[in-house]
Formats: sequence, C-alpha cells, structure tokens
Amino acid sequence: MVIAAIPLQPSERLVRELDWNLLRTFIVLAESRSVTEAAQKLRLAQPSVSTALKRLEDRLGRKLVDRSPGRYGLTQAGELLYREAVDIQGSIFRLTTLMREVTDEVQGHVKIAVASHVICPVFDEALTHFHALHPKATLSIDVDTSREAIAAVTARSASFAICLVKERNPKLEYRRLYREFFGLFCGPSHPLFGKTNLTRRDLAGHSSVSFETDRLHDVLKPVTLMRAAADMGDRIVGTSSHLEEVRRMIIAGIGIGPLPVHVAQRDVDAGLLWHLPPYDKMPEIDVHVVWNPRAKLNRAEESLLQELMDRIETIPIEERTYG
Repeated sequence: MVIAAIPLQPSERLVRELDWNLLRTFIVLAESRSVTEAAQKLRLAQPSVSTALKRLEDRLGRKLVDRSPGRYGLTQAGELLYREAVDIQGSIFRLTTLMREVTDEVQGHVKIAVASHVICPVFDEALTHFHALHPKATLSIDVDTSREAIAAVTARSASFAICLVKERNPKLEYRRLYREFFGLFCGPSHPLFGKTNLTRRDLAGHSSVSFETDRLHDVLKPVTLMRAAADMGDRIVGTSSHLEEVRRMIIAGIGIGPLPVHVAQRDVDAGLLWHLPPYDKMPEIDVHVVWNPRAKLNRAEESLLQELMDRIETIPIEERTYG
C-alpha cells in the first residue's frame, strides 16, 4: 500500500527550505544605505546580493526593500522581518558558547554593555564575588551609549546592559541598579572657578558642554531643565556621548557642564573641578540593569545576572543612591 505524502503547510515549508544565509544578507542590507554598501560589507559582488534579496522576497512572497528611484528603505514587511531576523541571528551566535559550557563547573563568557558613566560599588562588588565563585568564567565590558547598550541586549549580542532608560521596550526586563544626582561643574580656567556664594543667576549666559542625550526629549531631560533654570540657554559648545570626554571639556575650560556628583567628587577634591549651583534639588537619574528574557543565557551569564538581582533585592535603594 502506498501512503500518500501529507502536504506541508506553508509555514513548515518555509522552515525547511529557508536558507539562513539569505536572512544574514538581509540583515546587512537593512543596516546599510544601499545594495552597494551591503555588498562591500559582505565582501560579495553587488549582483549576488541583489539575487539573494530577490530569492528571499520570492520565498516570502513580499517585497522587503523599496529600491524605487531616489529611495532605499525597508517596507513594512521588511521592518517586521528585520526584527525577527536579528533575534534569530542572536540565537545562532550564542550556540557555540552554549555548547562549550556543557560541564559541571560554571564557565562561559559574559558580555556586558555599560553606559560610559557607570560608577557603582554594588556592581563592582558583584563582579568581585562572581569572579571568586567562578574563576573560569570570562568577562568583556563594552562602553556604549545607553541607546547602543539597549540595542545590543535586544539583538542578544550582549548578556545584559547597565544604562539609562528613556522608553521601556515591553520585550525587555528592567531593574533599577542605583540612583545618582547630576550637578554642574567648571574647570580651573573658568571665571567662576573657586568662587563661593554663587547663585544660579551667576551662571546665566555662560557657555556649556554636555552629553548628546542632554535634550528635552531624551534620557537626560532633567539635566536640560537644570541648565535652563540657570538661564544657560542652548549655548552648548561641546558634546559627547562619553563621560570622560565631557569631563575633559569641562576641565579644559570650554564650558560649564553636568556630571554625576559622586563621579566628579574626586576631581573636585583634586582641584580639577568646581561645583556650581544648584547645590540642592539636583536632578536625579536612575541607572538600570536591562536584559532580554527571550535570550538563552549561559550559566555564567545567569550567575552574574542573579548576583546583581540578589543585591538589588537585599540592598535598600537609599544605600544604592550616590551623590
């Protein structure tokens, strides 16, 4: 008796027949400004990339990239596919790490994405304890903007992030690690350096330097409002996404700038920075641990993340507030 083959459902056929290399090529296309740029990144000839895109579009039955004259961008279907493809790529990247750690001893690699100004004793103590317990586990810490750190967690290319949060992605998890306060500072060559009994009015009209996220619609909105209250206006003559560079510009006398008070205190004590008004009701900024619950973490990642969660649960926020 011949048993008739059961026809595959469209979704099952797609799973069996879809080539991962097509998705990888599509991700690069989505992150490029042209097919030519994508081909250069992939080290392929442009026709090969165009052919791969057409094969993927034919397989899915949807146009993914709008390449009409004067335009290059993802269609609505392309946007949906890009988000899912990034998730798939993150899972594939982690397979090698997961296979390496099939052992009783906790090992594996932890990749942490942190904002540039993260100075937190609770985090430092967690790292110390984690390394003492699991000496074979390895770590890498990438310093990024908060936006880049969250993007890395979303794409599963980072184990977790420690950063500022503007808007919460419902697909990610967040826990407040610590709270800090921002103040305004100037360097030794600034005319206000060393002066006492200053008020906010004394800051009016002075140029400032700041972070790129010091804007009303971004994560450092409270700092923007603090500068506005001092009538410093929009005269920002230097910006950076990294704390060390903002600090450098302040010390160099380029302008008055904001820094976390607990981070700047060492430079104040060393005579490199001078704390300016306001001295009370300074803007408070929360720094969070962010992770992707959909990511399959290795044992080292799980252990360090749990170490942080335990400390967050047991240490009152008052003891995790600096400034």
